Amino acid sequence: MNKTVNPNELKPVDDNGPLYAARKKVYPQSVSGTFRRIKWGLMAICLGVYYFLPFVRWNRGLGAPSQAVLIDLPNSRFYFFFIELWPQEVYYFTGLLIVAAVALFLMNSVGGRIWCGYLCPQTVWTDLFYAVERLIEGDRRERMKKAKSSDPLKLERVSEIVLKHSIWLMIAWWTGGAWVLYFNDAPTLVKELVTFQGPMIAYIWIGILTASTYLLAGYMREQVCTYMCPWPRIQAALTDEWALNVTYRYDRGEKRTSVKKAAELRALGQQVGDCVDCYQCVAVCPTGIDIRNGPQMECIQCGLCIDACDNVMAKIGRPKRLIGYDNDINIHRRQEGKAPIYRIVRARTIVYSAIIAAVGGFMVYTLATRSLLDVNVLHDRNPVAVKLSDGSIRNAYTVRLLNKSGYDRAIAIDVEGPVNPTMHVVGADSVTPDRPIIVIPRDSTSELRLLVTAPAENNPEKSIPVRVHVMDIGLGVAASATDNFVAP
Repeated sequence: MNKTVNPNELKPVDDNGPLYAARKKVYPQSVSGTFRRIKWGLMAICLGVYYFLPFVRWNRGLGAPSQAVLIDLPNSRFYFFFIELWPQEVYYFTGLLIVAAVALFLMNSVGGRIWCGYLCPQTVWTDLFYAVERLIEGDRRERMKKAKSSDPLKLERVSEIVLKHSIWLMIAWWTGGAWVLYFNDAPTLVKELVTFQGPMIAYIWIGILTASTYLLAGYMREQVCTYMCPWPRIQAALTDEWALNVTYRYDRGEKRTSVKKAAELRALGQQVGDCVDCYQCVAVCPTGIDIRNGPQMECIQCGLCIDACDNVMAKIGRPKRLIGYDNDINIHRRQEGKAPIYRIVRARTIVYSAIIAAVGGFMVYTLATRSLLDVNVLHDRNPVAVKLSDGSIRNAYTVRLLNKSGYDRAIAIDVEGPVNPTMHVVGADSVTPDRPIIVIPRDSTSELRLLVTAPAENNPEKSIPVRVHVMDIGLGVAASATDNFVAP
């Protein structure tokens, strides 16, 4: 709820003071409820996929990697179960980035920063670090009491700190270790790392990611969301009045008072709010804000304050959802005695959904219909063309053939454009000299030099289009590329 401020009550600004306020450490309290269970479930799924996906196997045939998800940098391949992408297909990654960005916009238009509250890696790992901290040091009150202890070097306290940071470092180390497993065969790399025979670059990246996870999730925590992450600023420009954000329903909550006083006032027939000023919503907040002060950039929309408030409302016999996913439009409607309206489907969400469907559908279509045989042709530039002693004209081309399948291909090469051309593949013998047949190894790129000679008769004395056509003579799969046949 917005509160009018008297300018005379504002404190004067100290021009010589610090630019930023000192950090106030946040001690989030544990809470149980619907949104906490959702967060636990999503955390288990996200961490399970991240940590164990490299060990999932997928049979691609003899000689092919058997890791289900693998970024094979030495061979320039990306494997995702039955999908194999080549560097020439980088547009699929562009499409994925577009879909991911628009999906983020869609989530924001429906439920505010639900990505930040439930799926963001910073939130997931910070939640995990908090769980370890509570398990070892206790809940909010115990941790605050220990932080203010006059004897912080007690053996029991030191042992707790050492144990907590040891577990944090183990989690951070495995986080970095899991990342490098996506770039090599996971079981093999684990064995090499354990026996100190792994590549140095793997140890370097494990060190970098271990340090970043430990610092970001263990120390910086809410500061990453408040200061480092650009999404709170971007989100403010993308939201609208119908987006559902974690909202304190001040139409129900005000005027605040204690439980005992509220009962007395209700007995006298006076209007009183449901908020009892228990500050449980503040105690459980991972960024330490008071949601009752209205929308704030620091709020990550995790819904834990909803669970805390619902638990209090249940204890005092008042309706739940004093805090909930809502918007100011519905608060004003309830104040006017009208029913709330929730417009999930509106122009903004329809456009975002349509973009996701269009880009995703196009990617699925091109992936399903793509050819596993491809050809590229590049004309020689020096010389462009050669006129032979019999008057015929010869052009030379560099032809690159891509065999994306898991088996060898026998490829026949044809040329369309010049009249009665003859072809010769330099350095390769073929039983059919007028139609060269070349064997292309499986899952590889082959480059060859093709000489195309056209007789002087019936051929124009200027540049004409030429099409190099290749066909798998066993399966009938074909591909082609165009260039020019140039007259000298």
